[in-house]
Amino acid sequence: MNAPSIITANTIPANYFAATKPIIVLMGVCGCGKSTVAKHLTDHYGIKYAEADDFHPQANIDKMASGHPLTDEDRWPWLDSLAAWIDERIAAGEPAIVTCSALKKAYRDKLRRPGVVFVYMQGTYDEVMERLSHREGHFMKPDMLRSQFDILEEPGDDEVHVNVHIGQAAPDMEAAAVAGALKL
Repeated sequence: MNAPSIITANTIPANYFAATKPIIVLMGVCGCGKSTVAKHLTDHYGIKYAEADDFHPQANIDKMASGHPLTDEDRWPWLDSLAAWIDERIAAGEPAIVTCSALKKAYRDKLRRPGVVFVYMQGTYDEVMERLSHREGHFMKPDMLRSQFDILEEPGDDEVHVNVHIGQAAPDMEAAAVAGALKL
């Protein structure tokens, strides 16, 4: 299957990146391939990259590692830290990628800025669970995946986003589809 066919939605307006460099927020539930696609994009295009998990305070990591989902109150300071990182990239005039679950519209609203595009790594529970079940050494446990799907609000037409259906192509082809959609 060729890369463009895995793009299931693209709401990027014409000339959206005319006045700013793209800031890609690779979003979706844990295990959907955000970090893998980000690595392919950064390796190929040399774009600055941040992993949102690195912005969590230790209390959040401990909570998730013990099998408890985060609350909105746990997430707000984390999202504020990510927003500050995005603001620094915009001020520096440099393109960037950050992986972040951004499961709710309210979370994406915290990160929304001119030039930000949400790339939603879209998959079914079974597709993601298959990927997650083979993952080792991560604090997010596979049995917590249901809680993420329970709160997931997929990006709407009023949000600048690209949807990539996972599992239809290898991660390098998913990254190529993202690059094509963003005209990198």
